[in-house]
Amino acid sequence: MSDTLLQKTPLHALHLELGAKMVPFAGYDMPVSYPEGILAEHRHCRESAALFDVSHMGQVRLSGDDAAAALESLVPVDVVGLAPGRQRYAFFTNAAGGILDDLMITRRETDFLVIVNAGCKDADIRHLQTNIAHRCSVQPLPERALLALQGPKAAEAIGRLAPELRSLVFMTGAFCRIAGIECFATRSGYTGEDGYEISVPAEQAVALAKALLALPEVKPAGLGARDTLRLEAGLCLYGHDIDDKTTPVEAGLTWAIQKVRRAGGARHGGYPGAAAIDKQLAAGPACKRVGLVGLERVPVREGAIVVDAQGHKLGRVTSGTLAPSVGKPIAMAYLAANHALPNHEVYAEVRGKRQPMRVSPLPFAPHRYHRG
Repeated sequence: MSDTLLQKTPLHALHLELGAKMVPFAGYDMPVSYPEGILAEHRHCRESAALFDVSHMGQVRLSGDDAAAALESLVPVDVVGLAPGRQRYAFFTNAAGGILDDLMITRRETDFLVIVNAGCKDADIRHLQTNIAHRCSVQPLPERALLALQGPKAAEAIGRLAPELRSLVFMTGAFCRIAGIECFATRSGYTGEDGYEISVPAEQAVALAKALLALPEVKPAGLGARDTLRLEAGLCLYGHDIDDKTTPVEAGLTWAIQKVRRAGGARHGGYPGAAAIDKQLAAGPACKRVGLVGLERVPVREGAIVVDAQGHKLGRVTSGTLAPSVGKPIAMAYLAANHALPNHEVYAEVRGKRQPMRVSPLPFAPHRYHRG
């Protein structure tokens, strides 16, 4: 896609001013890194607070008396029972139980804020409009930007601009004023660290970003560090670790399917692919997403084939990197269920050589969410 066709977030000029290296991503011209580099940005997020532009993501407002039940007809998670101010991770599924996209749902006093992935944004909005717009209002919010402030010092830093945000706990949200700007913030993110995602009017996004970057703890970070951080945290990237051919059970995301939506639950089923997902929940899947840690210092990348000692194919790598905080090559892969066992040794094929790897529990780096 040529530069002229790439969309720009409201922070585009600021990224250039900060010396960002820009790359095409999900139809947008996005910062992959800043002058200090991916490694420094990754470490800064783990040690202090990093600011990410995630305005390419889709924001959608659902409202109306039937909004909760309507949204619940498209996802296997408990939306009806979600209390105001609470947030939940979810996924749209297709008739075969495959994942169309993963998303975040926050219930507010009078509506729901739904955040979807950039690459699936148009399809997700169509999916909502086609299937539930007759039951509730489906309003895309292209006039809003989204910033993520992530890291162990995020709360301390943002608390000086908006003291009320310190009292939020993981997966809760509130309307607030940050540096005098009306925002909606959730205590969440996709790095494994404590932090916030902040929805802000697009025309005030630069002022908000500058106010946050002026805090001594905060530095900008790009998509490169975001990817290594989420991989260490064992979090899936849509289109890589999960897609429309992967079910939530194979992906190890069954923790997000509450009891009330499972067989025997009060609001069991009623979403696309429920029968396929119920079957896998009962019998177990044929393949599973696992973590792999390299036993040698050779990075293993997406697409690498995973084999056993005899060279029989067991699966393939969906994401991989040399992990800055772990100090070893790590990867996520789908393996045949009988090989997806803790400490099981397998081999990833890298440039014609077999690299030994060990099945490892996820996450690779511990989550440090603020649960109160």
